[in-house]
Amino acid sequence: MLSNSIAWAKAHPAQLLGAPLFLVMVASIFYTAGWGIFDDTILRVGTFTLSCVVLLYASMTRQGRAWWHRLIDLGLIVAVLAAAYRYFWVAEELETGLYELEQTDVLMALAGLAVLAELMRRMIGLTLLIVCSLALGYALFGRELPGALSHAGMDLEQMLTTVWYSFDGVFGSTLGVVTSTILIFILFGALLDALGVGVVLLKLSFRLTRRLPGGDAHAAVLASGLFGTISGSSVANVVGTGVITIPMIKKSGFPARFAGAVEAAASSGGQLMPPIMGAVAFIMADVTGITYLNITLAALIPAIFYYASLFTFISTEAKRLGMKAQGKEAVEPLTRLEKLKGLAFVVPLGLIIVLMIQGSSPAQAGFWALITAAVLGVAVDPGLLKKPSQLWHMVSSGAKSASTIMVAVAAVGIIIAVMNATGLGLRFSEAIQLVAGDSLFVSLLLMAGGCLVLGMGMPTVPAYLVIILVMGPAVQSLGVELIAAHLFVVYYAVLSAVTPPVALAAFAAAPIAQANPLRVSVTSLRLAVIGFLIPFAFVYQPSMLLINDSFSWFGLITAVVTTTAAIMLVAGAFSAKGFKRALYLAAGFAVISPLWWVQLLALAMVPVLLFEQSRRGTLPGRRFFCKQL
Repeated sequence: MLSNSIAWAKAHPAQLLGAPLFLVMVASIFYTAGWGIFDDTILRVGTFTLSCVVLLYASMTRQGRAWWHRLIDLGLIVAVLAAAYRYFWVAEELETGLYELEQTDVLMALAGLAVLAELMRRMIGLTLLIVCSLALGYALFGRELPGALSHAGMDLEQMLTTVWYSFDGVFGSTLGVVTSTILIFILFGALLDALGVGVVLLKLSFRLTRRLPGGDAHAAVLASGLFGTISGSSVANVVGTGVITIPMIKKSGFPARFAGAVEAAASSGGQLMPPIMGAVAFIMADVTGITYLNITLAALIPAIFYYASLFTFISTEAKRLGMKAQGKEAVEPLTRLEKLKGLAFVVPLGLIIVLMIQGSSPAQAGFWALITAAVLGVAVDPGLLKKPSQLWHMVSSGAKSASTIMVAVAAVGIIIAVMNATGLGLRFSEAIQLVAGDSLFVSLLLMAGGCLVLGMGMPTVPAYLVIILVMGPAVQSLGVELIAAHLFVVYYAVLSAVTPPVALAAFAAAPIAQANPLRVSVTSLRLAVIGFLIPFAFVYQPSMLLINDSFSWFGLITAVVTTTAAIMLVAGAFSAKGFKRALYLAAGFAVISPLWWVQLLALAMVPVLLFEQSRRGTLPGRRFFCKQL
């Protein structure tokens, strides 16, 4: 153990020098979730500042970094520390009475925003940076715009007071929810990764799907769904599990582009699957006032349909390629240690649900789940304590992941502040209503298109926040249930990760699959197509969400029948050619239509499809059930 520690220390001197930063970040998250007695200003501003320093230090100490890059990183660290110090001084003055910003205050606020902008560019991408820049530009120069786009105007001091020196902008309520509730689940995911739970889930998935044609692809879907629900990022899930699943899918006989697309579509869907939904459920609970448990209950049936569609489409492709189920001998067995490691995943998740039902806060549930997972992990594999590099990986990856989401949500705070101060959100909603009139379908199409555009290049949480603030009021004004409108936004925000031309999840999977990124993104879009229809299904049949006031068993049955028919018809289109392909695809989309007679016409195509598949011997599940009998 001693020699292992000495060797690791010699190999990572820069990381050890910055260890206190990462440890303080992790300890503050743990303490906040367990006791939560920090002053709100210290909690928000302090955690944001620490997040910036953690990310900049990690960048500065990266191997191969040029000296002048390191100098820039050091300058940014100094700038954000100075800006945070000035914030506390100005905030105290603002609380005691009227205060006009001095030149130093302006410069410090601009320095803080500049650091945030640079971290946005590095960690999130240009999309969010451009949107935030446009928001700030609109705040300063919007008075010059014509017509409805114009607003009363803000000067630089007013804008900085709103965006930086208040709880309305960067340090707004959303950042408070993230610091107090979500970050503990980011640590929970990092801990499970360090414990090796991801590998266990993969092996378990391979065992459960070995009797299905294309078993490796089905296993990738199942494992990504299980682990993706807590990872919080489609791209992180692709990179984490894809390095194992994609080569195995290719080895089983699927094309490279299909292997990458399966992982991209499955990893994205992990954020739609309860109980954690990539942490977006907690933000939604704060925004809507609906309890966390009700949100996860509402999301359950749509998520099951999404993954059922992936399984169906993979089976269709496997049959088209003439693939057969793998035998028991093709699956690597789970060792006793790996079976016990699975408890570190199952028990904490069960504990989260039990604690939430009993009335505990999400942060408290995450706190005890983290402790339980750590205790079980060490109890099952005491050798972990002799692996300091593995333990440090958990600390550093958890701190960096938490810091990244802090930067993303702080950036969204800029957009929220500008929209509230200028009334832009209301004007945007009015514009949608003007274009769509009283047509809910047109409004939903406009909202879906806007979600895909605004969501491109963003993680789910900031994408959801930006979209729901801009477009949510317009849809709700047409009578859509609150939970349905918010889940509609979440679905399209998530699926923007597989929508060309950006398609971040698909582009992350492409190099692993050694395939053309554009072809992977197009194929992943095809696999995820039911995900684009499901939001329309639960808007028109909100009983699918279970918790709405107008719930009816007839509505639920109708939603289940039509969505199942859509999956079958679209799968049939993938295996057909020419005119039949177009016919089945059109019927698959039409069966979700709000017009009952269009639904009936589309449903009439299902018996035709089943008869044709039965005649060809390609009816889904036919061979499998025959073997069992």
